[in-house]
Amino acid sequence: MSTTVIILIVVAVIVVLVVVGLLARRQRERQLDQKRVEASEHREQAETSGRKAEQARLAAEEQTERARKEQTAAEEHRQQAQEIDPDVDE
Repeated sequence: MSTTVIILIVVAVIVVLVVVGLLARRQRERQLDQKRVEASEHREQAETSGRKAEQARLAAEEQTERARKEQTAAEEHRQQAQEIDPDVDE
């Protein structure tokens, strides 16, 4: 083989390696971008779930407070009934 052919083969191999390297880098960048998008979607879902959970917690607290007030009112009515009922021994 002549020196020119060997140089052309070496240059062709180098070009192919560079192209393969660039394609591999581009593929990695696409994968990273896809993972970033997926992570962003997961963060958004987590944020939405967190807001819903907080709203549910606040609603539960409000309901608990209403139940306490109703229980207190019921106890007051029982006491009034005890005071008014002539059949109850004091």
